[in-house]
Amino acid sequence: MAPIGLAGERVRTARHLLGISQEELAAATGVSKQLVSAVESGTRLATEPLLASVAIATALPRSFFDAIPPELPPGTLRFRKFATAKRSDTRRTEALLGEVFRVVHELMAEVHYPAPGLPTSPNEPGADDIERLAEETRLALGIGLDGPVGHVTRACERGGIAVVPLALPGEETGVGETVGHFGASCWPGGSEPGLIGFFPGGEGDRQRYTLAHELGHLVLHSRRRFIEDAEMEANRFAGAFMIPRARALEAWADAPLTLRNFQALKARWGISIQALIMRGSQLGLVDEARKTSLFKQISARGWRKAEPVPVHREHPALVWKLLTAKFGRSAVYQRASDHLGIGALVLRSIAPQPASPTHQ
Repeated sequence: MAPIGLAGERVRTARHLLGISQEELAAATGVSKQLVSAVESGTRLATEPLLASVAIATALPRSFFDAIPPELPPGTLRFRKFATAKRSDTRRTEALLGEVFRVVHELMAEVHYPAPGLPTSPNEPGADDIERLAEETRLALGIGLDGPVGHVTRACERGGIAVVPLALPGEETGVGETVGHFGASCWPGGSEPGLIGFFPGGEGDRQRYTLAHELGHLVLHSRRRFIEDAEMEANRFAGAFMIPRARALEAWADAPLTLRNFQALKARWGISIQALIMRGSQLGLVDEARKTSLFKQISARGWRKAEPVPVHREHPALVWKLLTAKFGRSAVYQRASDHLGIGALVLRSIAPQPASPTHQ
């Protein structure tokens, strides 16, 4: 059971997870807003009747309020989001990712799943450092340097990084653009598991790039706390991870920088035309004028959100395997919910049953 002072924090987490205010929680439980505030701040004890009422009101198991999350160093949780993302939705995403990490941490610890053997950057890296770290990450995940990453998700899962689709409670699956987020990640480092979450529903090339971007956060930012432009660094890493510099130089050599040729590159490397243009810009292969021209052509064709050349979406399997190994397949979400202290619907969203044996 959680320490008395932690119960109030768990009430706050439950509220943030659902995106509701103290007033709304008070109304749902039949107590005053002042009591909810006092419990969350720790100036009043969370009584058993109150916790039972909050559990009913939030549709969370009573064990949720006894769960003790692992301590995460400041800055551990990172998000790839739109500049317009609302603070309330970021807070919900942060609460969700924290709970998912708690569940993943428990499941992976029980089977002694190998920790990520990723390289890390203790100091501010330059462009060449990021290129090198991306190549080292490929090798650490068992991916060669000569070809495309066949399956980003499987490579991460084999390397001790759980990959999960994220859906905020009360929202439809695939609401990344609605809530202003693409993905999120968490890795305290050392022997702890890594976690990458993505909001499903977009094209496969966007999903793969988001996973590579979040992988960049794990490698570049797990040991650093003061970072001037974390998103720029993670974007550079994502490009370098998906298409290493030597292969990019070969791909662009003597090839006209036309959208037709970028479509062919997308078909081979599994990343978007827009990401390929930015990768060329990173390496000095596409100058600013040409980049501007190409993006104008993309906008004119309506390709900003729907490019030609489809790329398959990837489906995680690791958390499902860990869940069913412990609880079996029959009514697995309901059986695991109370034990893990998380809602059955949240479990179902982060560990969906694979659609076919090939996904298992």
